[in-house]
Amino acid sequence: MTDLHKEFENSRFYHEARIDRRSADLLIGLSAGVVADGHITQQEAEFLENWISTNVAHLDDPVINLLYRRLSDMLADGVLDADESVELLAILRSFAGLSAARPGATGNAFTAPANLPLCVPAPELEWDGRLFVFTGVMAYGPRKACEALVTERGGQIGPGVSKKIHYLVIGTVGNEQWLHSTYGTKIKKAVELREAGAEISIISEDHWQRALFG
Repeated sequence: MTDLHKEFENSRFYHEARIDRRSADLLIGLSAGVVADGHITQQEAEFLENWISTNVAHLDDPVINLLYRRLSDMLADGVLDADESVELLAILRSFAGLSAARPGATGNAFTAPANLPLCVPAPELEWDGRLFVFTGVMAYGPRKACEALVTERGGQIGPGVSKKIHYLVIGTVGNEQWLHSTYGTKIKKAVELREAGAEISIISEDHWQRALFG
């Protein structure tokens, strides 16, 4: 929401910063409403992209920018396909601080994952013939783009977490309550396999990016 005519700039209650904050809060509410039925339609994605562009894109907030960029990339070809819809659902749930188990606002929207069961020390990554699985929302970009970086280096993408997987990469953007989050089931399964002796490494997106780009 922008005070186009400067009507509120001298008001103690409706100054620009307060208007911007309310707009950002409203975006969280809109996101929660859109994901309520567990599915994102083309029309809903287009509505959110337009609403962000009109109301909050000027805030230069890194989290909002990330959401806006992902929406723009997904809709660039004019079609929100099934994979993009699933990824956008996860992004919006995280942004709104929601989980699949308990769809209510938590106030932890888009915080970096904490207390994750990452391998310590983090392993040196190998690519050729290695199986990777991604979970959570990747700060680098869409899941397909991340997977492409792996396959370009000779790696492979696994269909899910199993004892055959070599690396589970956890996206930087996620809810810190990972055990109860929509992507926490993959992490939990990987931990169980690792404790049972499987050679699966749980790594952060930061470590994965350093291995790629130095």
